[in-house]
Amino acid sequence: MINAIFLNLPISNLKKSVEFFTALGFTFNAQFTDSEGTCMIVNENIYVMLSEKRKFQSFIDKKIAEPDTTEVVLSLSCDSVAEVRSLAEKAFTAGGRKINEPEDHGFMFSWAFEDLDGHLWDLFWMNPDHVQS
Repeated sequence: MINAIFLNLPISNLKKSVEFFTALGFTFNAQFTDSEGTCMIVNENIYVMLSEKRKFQSFIDKKIAEPDTTEVVLSLSCDSVAEVRSLAEKAFTAGGRKINEPEDHGFMFSWAFEDLDGHLWDLFWMNPDHVQS
C-alpha cells in the first residue's frame, strides 16, 4: 500500500523558494538537496520536491505548465483555524499572492495562496465531528 507522497514542483529559483517555505515553517532534507533542488518536509509522510525548471524538465517529455495556468491545487489539512490563518498570513508576508478571502463554512475553514512560482496551495481545517465515515 502507498505510505507516503512525494510531490514534484518546478521552480524558478531554489534559494527564493527555500526562503519562502522556510518563512512558513517548513524544513528541508539535506540528503536530497543539491544546487537545483531540495526535498521540503511537510510531515512524516508528505514531501515536496522543489526542482529548478531545467532539472524538472529532465524528468519529463512534456512542456512544463506556465505560471499563468493551473493543473492542480495542493490542499493541506491543518489542525485548526488558527493554523490555517497563521500559515496563510506567513505566505502573504513572504511574497505569496492571496487568491481568495478566508472562507468559513462553519464545519470547514480555508484560505489559499499562490507561491512564488504560481503553484496554488489551499490550507483548510475541517471539523472532524462533521466528517461521516
